[in-house]
Amino acid sequence: MSTCHDERFCRLERWEKQLDACIRCGYCYEHCPIYMSTGWESDTPRGKLVLAHAMLHGLVEPDEHLADKIFQCFHCRRCEKACSSGVKLLDILRDARADLLDAGFSPTGTVSQTDHERCVRCLNCARTCPHLARSFDGLHVVADPIGCVGCGGCLDACSAEAIRIEKDFGTAPDGIEARLARAFEEPSKPELVVFCCSYSNRPGLLHTVGQREAGRILYLTTACAGRLAAGTVLMAFELGAKGVMIATCAEGECDHAGSERAARRTEGLRAVLQKLGIAPGRLLLERVGFAGAAATERAARDMLDGLQASGSGMEG
Repeated sequence: MSTCHDERFCRLERWEKQLDACIRCGYCYEHCPIYMSTGWESDTPRGKLVLAHAMLHGLVEPDEHLADKIFQCFHCRRCEKACSSGVKLLDILRDARADLLDAGFSPTGTVSQTDHERCVRCLNCARTCPHLARSFDGLHVVADPIGCVGCGGCLDACSAEAIRIEKDFGTAPDGIEARLARAFEEPSKPELVVFCCSYSNRPGLLHTVGQREAGRILYLTTACAGRLAAGTVLMAFELGAKGVMIATCAEGECDHAGSERAARRTEGLRAVLQKLGIAPGRLLLERVGFAGAAATERAARDMLDGLQASGSGMEG
């Protein structure tokens, strides 16, 4: 016989002491890429814990909107690393999601979705998913809403472009390319484009660089560097960038196998650039590691200085 106060939230109730341990200091939201995109308190890790606590104690009645908030997370773990109380935020949210699914809610959040009309059932996404969150159910390729962490590796693997993350918070490939195109429509065009891994450095960059480079360096965020498409990188050169830098997690730090995919793609692209008559040295992959905003900034400035000194003809 269950001893849960609310049968709908038996999993979540196991974390009640952890929920109470949160002191609402706010260190977590300073690093959250979703909060950086929206600015809403309810999108912060702290806000999600408050919602979970309120659900558990009957202070709010869960609905689809609230459930979707709980399912919005890129699982970068920056909140856990910043938490002064040692709260296991991702474990708490994982159990809250499982309870909400059992209660009949069907949120999408940052879970990858499949367009079954376009999907050719090649299963590339299932084979490449480092979290084993994609599978074939006998009729369709589906994502496990608990196992999927929104890293976007499946978007990169899908040749039919049948996968999307509806709540992408500006990290979707088409959104990145649109911002890239707009930047080169400005009178002062960027000289260097830096594609940032959200997991390793983007939130810090919002505080340490921003407008300091007067438009010379353009920083764009993709949730995981491994989902950055080759076409997007080549687009930057086509638009007139002198150089492109891809900033990734350090080797062995990436939870999504994205840094290794990005490294392999970069080597392939350098060969393509060579054939196009573009110096391969104009494309650089920089492993900056967790919380590597300062390292990214230094590497970008050094690369820009090198590009200017060589007249954009950096050796490979």
